[in-house]
Amino acid sequence: MRRQPDARSAGASRNVLILGWVSLFNDAASEMLYPIIPLFLIATLGASPALLGLIDGVAEGIGSALRWLGGALSDRFGRRKPFVLAGYLISAVSKPLMGLSAFVLGWPMFMFGRTADRLGKSVRNAARDALLAASTDAKSRGRAFGFQRAMDTCGAVIGPLVTLGVIAFIAGRSAVFGANAKAETLRQLPLSRLFFIALIPGLLAVACVTAVREIRPRKGEPTKTGGKPPPIFQSFPPALWQIVLAAFVFSLGNSSDTFLILRSSQIGLTFGVVILAYTMYNVIYAACSQPLGRLSDRIGRKPLLIAGWAIYAAVYAGFALFRAAWAPWILLAIYGVYQAMTDGVTGALISDIVPDEKRAGAIGLYYAVTGVGQLTASLAAGVVYNVFVADGRIMLPFALGAACALAAIPLLAIAHTTAAEPRAMVHAQ
Repeated sequence: MRRQPDARSAGASRNVLILGWVSLFNDAASEMLYPIIPLFLIATLGASPALLGLIDGVAEGIGSALRWLGGALSDRFGRRKPFVLAGYLISAVSKPLMGLSAFVLGWPMFMFGRTADRLGKSVRNAARDALLAASTDAKSRGRAFGFQRAMDTCGAVIGPLVTLGVIAFIAGRSAVFGANAKAETLRQLPLSRLFFIALIPGLLAVACVTAVREIRPRKGEPTKTGGKPPPIFQSFPPALWQIVLAAFVFSLGNSSDTFLILRSSQIGLTFGVVILAYTMYNVIYAACSQPLGRLSDRIGRKPLLIAGWAIYAAVYAGFALFRAAWAPWILLAIYGVYQAMTDGVTGALISDIVPDEKRAGAIGLYYAVTGVGQLTASLAAGVVYNVFVADGRIMLPFALGAACALAAIPLLAIAHTTAAEPRAMVHAQ
């Protein structure tokens, strides 16, 4: 017999909708800046690719490593909304801190602001995903996560377009799309102003969070902890550890996307065209997120993740091999499909496997472990960025990314997640 939604689901559609708008505003703020970060660091602050890898790797690594603690504390206190609110507020105020680096302390100030931004993400993401999962039932969870990712990515489309508009308005259209609008001429562009403008949508995201309804376990509801708060160090099903192991191997080749942006600009795309190509990637990501989330509800999460990792390997192999100006357009378009197939689907898969009272801790653990891998990947990519192998035909950092993705696929394929698939869960009830 199918389980009917209980009283805790009364605010389900409201929460899903509001969290979608939160993600849209926040990602608009973040994605205003993300495509210009490698150009800002190199052209404005005088950083090298190795320093770019260090800054982004340390920021992502520290932030991701703390996501487990944020999730575990959310489980411990049985609260989601305070962590979500605090996380988005930290990320909002971090944007002007990064902009200050053009005037004060240089790249160390930028690293401080970037790390604060990732710290905010570590505080909020596990609690947000757990709240989203608690606001839906299992059979529609993939669709809910897909909607959240689609709204998130709509913000990621708006953000770069705002960046283009602001720069074109201040510096003129030729500064954005002209033949000389390459990385070496970007020092003259007012890129630092964008970090202060990004505070506005960041604060709008915080304002939306205040309207989210907390969904707490019913009093006396039976759990594996006997109704007591779960400990900080929790036990999880073996299936979760199998997924985490596979994801860790994958993350060892999952360096920062800023290297894809940097490579696109080096191949020959002008400043404005790089941002347009990145915007196209986000359009495809947004368009595919909810349909693929619904597909995971029907066929299961794991097949979609495996296909997504295979696509990732193909994209990184393409960046390792191709040098034509058309290549980033095609590769980034395919990369958008990969993101839609894996991002929200991963959170839905973990939510299927782990009970509600441990869900934020499990999602946080996943983010922490993969964050360590991404830190390693970004540091390595920065160090070997200019290294070519096979007589100069293959760019090493992207080849390593493809190899790690291919190595992770068999580990995910053998993970025993069948019992957690949506249809199996409904049948069991």
